[in-house]
Amino acid sequence: MLIERKKYLKNLINSMNNGLIKVITGIRRCGKSFILFYFFYDYLIESGIPEENIIALPLDDEKYRDYRDADKLYAYIREKTHDERQKYYVLIDEAPEAISKHETKNQQGPAALYGVLNQLNKMQNVDVYLTGSNGRFFSSYINAEFQAVCQHIHVAPLSFSEFYAASKKDVSEAWEEYQAYGGLPHVLSEIDGAAKSAYLEKMIRDVYLRDICERYDIRNKNGLESLLELLASKCGEAVNPQKILDLFKEKGSERLTMPTIANFLVYLQEAFVLQKSNCQEIKGRREISTQTRYYFSDLGIRNAFLRFKGGDEAGDEEEISKKISKNVIFNELIYRGFGVEAGVIETRVSEDERKIRRQLEIDFVAEKDGQRYYIQCVPGKSTLGKLSHVQSTLLKIPDSFKKIIVVNGNKPLWRTEQGITVISMLDFIQNPDSLNL
Repeated sequence: MLIERKKYLKNLINSMNNGLIKVITGIRRCGKSFILFYFFYDYLIESGIPEENIIALPLDDEKYRDYRDADKLYAYIREKTHDERQKYYVLIDEAPEAISKHETKNQQGPAALYGVLNQLNKMQNVDVYLTGSNGRFFSSYINAEFQAVCQHIHVAPLSFSEFYAASKKDVSEAWEEYQAYGGLPHVLSEIDGAAKSAYLEKMIRDVYLRDICERYDIRNKNGLESLLELLASKCGEAVNPQKILDLFKEKGSERLTMPTIANFLVYLQEAFVLQKSNCQEIKGRREISTQTRYYFSDLGIRNAFLRFKGGDEAGDEEEISKKISKNVIFNELIYRGFGVEAGVIETRVSEDERKIRRQLEIDFVAEKDGQRYYIQCVPGKSTLGKLSHVQSTLLKIPDSFKKIIVVNGNKPLWRTEQGITVISMLDFIQNPDSLNL
């Protein structure tokens, strides 16, 4: 099934010949290779670029394993781009395959691949495009010269609007399927729920967990799985390594140390399985490190992992609905290019004739281009009591940026007397300009 990813193709086209290395990242099987090697490749051909001027190197293909050696890779590309009068386009899929395990572990200096890429970028007749499924490729220890010449394009699994357009189903049926199985493109090709679940569980077992364990030489695979299971069940809740350690102690299931938990969290983010959302104190703009939240890059992976571990999701239906809805909203905001954090407002309330401090949570603080939006998610049935409680929290925010409540159902958009926008989930995620309605 061909699913157009117009947003990403447009980004690549607009970036052509800009003097930077285009680095395309994303979780495995999200479609980044297809975008580069099919849609962008076809665009180059249709634009009149001769096929021999497009050097395509899928390094995860065994036929190209020799070019995982940085020196051989450089020699091959130089040979193919020898004519300085011609313009060449170099497409390298899974570029981190050319970084050895030794180089990954050794952070004393940059891997040889970065030197190769820097040299290619200095060639006036070469335009370079890379994909990578591991963020360690771009972490702080690599050489600054390479960082300075990169343009980063992150590819996410299908947004709901992309999924809905490709599914050819009515919006309600597509939404139910998306909540259950997420947006990895291949999910749409599977015939039923059982096949979709089997595919997702295979991805967990044979791709994501295997890749992480092999890349970082993890021996405690059970510990990594237990951490993922816990984060799936606590999706969107405030956690930190100490809290995670305490939860493991309560369950008596795993003996993970704080450093191991912290490392595993980094590895899962570098593999783009998880995304981290920091938390800020809204009045003072101070970061609160104990209130970090983690979301899954793909909701289907999150849901399948709970089934993969043979467990049922804990909590009542409304609590489960809120976790799913928050993960969808977070991913949608990231897809639209927003920086997203949680927010906390500290207030004083009367209790037993005493004034006590209490922290009120804002689900999302989304920022882009100098604009900020405060968003609260209300799962389940949207009663007046619920809306009044959520609105009272938003009204305590001491600025005039837009405040939004996202509710379930298909109710039309409306505004409260206090000027807060109330919008249905489907309207929010289908309309790319929903924050400004």
